[in-house]
Amino acid sequence: MAEREPWELVWIDGETFEEDIHAMINCTSCHLGQSVDDMDLAHEGMLSSPTADPVSTCGQCHPAITESAVDSLHYTLEGYDTAIYGRTAPEDHPAVEEMESYHCNSCHATCGDCHVSQPASVGGGLVEGHVFQREPSMFQNCTACHGSRINDEYRGLTSGHADVHYSNRMTCSACHTGDEMHGVDMTDVNHRYDGGEEPACISCHEDQVGVGSGILQHELHGTESMSCQTCHSIEYNNCTNCHVERTDEGIAFFSVESYDLDFAIGKNTLISAERPWEYVTVRHVPIDHESFSFYDIELTNFDSRPTWVYSTPHNIQRNTPQTESCTSCHYNDEIFLTADRVVPEELAANASVIVTGAPPLPEGYEEYDDRNAESTEDFFGGGTTEEAPATDSGGFWGDAPAEEAEPTEDSGGFWGDAPAEDEETDDTGSFWGDTSSESDSSDAADDSGGFWGESNDSGSASEDDATQDDATDEDSGGFWGS
Repeated sequence: MAEREPWELVWIDGETFEEDIHAMINCTSCHLGQSVDDMDLAHEGMLSSPTADPVSTCGQCHPAITESAVDSLHYTLEGYDTAIYGRTAPEDHPAVEEMESYHCNSCHATCGDCHVSQPASVGGGLVEGHVFQREPSMFQNCTACHGSRINDEYRGLTSGHADVHYSNRMTCSACHTGDEMHGVDMTDVNHRYDGGEEPACISCHEDQVGVGSGILQHELHGTESMSCQTCHSIEYNNCTNCHVERTDEGIAFFSVESYDLDFAIGKNTLISAERPWEYVTVRHVPIDHESFSFYDIELTNFDSRPTWVYSTPHNIQRNTPQTESCTSCHYNDEIFLTADRVVPEELAANASVIVTGAPPLPEGYEEYDDRNAESTEDFFGGGTTEEAPATDSGGFWGDAPAEEAEPTEDSGGFWGDAPAEDEETDDTGSFWGDTSSESDSSDAADDSGGFWGESNDSGSASEDDATQDDATDEDSGGFWGS
């Protein structure tokens, strides 16, 4: 994300703010302080971040939303505790809380971090002169936190192939609704993959899934053998051995041994009615036995959780190396998480995820075994499409990543112009870029009541997670813990 001038972070555009309904509320109603001419008295007791306690501020007008939001994973960061507490003994939990106060709590997201300012974890600052954004900016809010995995995968910065939903000009809110972000009807959710699958591919692609879809691969595999990402993802970021420390001056920092592009299919450890699959994509999260040794925290229960975890990458492609033929997966150990791909000290932790080998073709499907064929012609018709990675240029996954895959040639404004590293962002805080006409904004509001609104019409949404790895984007080990 491009650097901004210090004054831009605090500048309030009076003319623009006057058009915001929140301008009808006195500043002291949220920020406290006093409405007097004396500068010292005016700032006495003032809150710079009033939404740190959203129930007493935003909740005055949005009670239903804030009551849920304060229990959401964005606000509580319960995902961190679920992951880290699960690996540690109870007597170490006070030390874990101390460590989290330095390294984790800056990811805690308040209402303001999404709707008024940039998240504190990326420096804060007003997005658009204190104008409230009904839908957060994709670049200045969502991917400001969910960046290294979700943003880079979705936009094609890791593999050179953008997610097809990004290529079709879809932002985060096309799949992730306001109810989901605010934790509405999500009780007892301690991790982003608790509860039902939300969002789910089938929400938009119901007619294209399973028996009766008319798609041969989907007919053969049904709805219980594997998750959609198993066939429709390409390689994604995997992090190795994260360590957290503080400098002599008390500044918190972390280091990661490596970020590797990899793709692995493993066993599903979250089998349920909502996630019935035997095989799913798995990602290595940034954890090892010494991750928190700086705080004298011993991961005595390290093996209680896998280090290769259920994942929903944001890099969906219609055609992938896996979809080229049956034997791209069957008999092909290369894309499965076999024991030889796991470091010895993590074998016990990943026993429930590791696959002994690629499954053979079922009896009666020998005609699809093309291992000895002179040609690798696609059994299912049509080769790879332009969004799929090439398969003839260096390894299973093809070419090295391009700098970025743009969604369309004419994408200016639609995304608020994704910022280049050396450019200032032109995103003005609106999820869709510049403020649209009055009629456009009213249309957008029709199906989204409340601060963000209810679930999007299925015709406007699409696939994938998540989220929960920090959340959800899979961002395990990031926003939501390891």
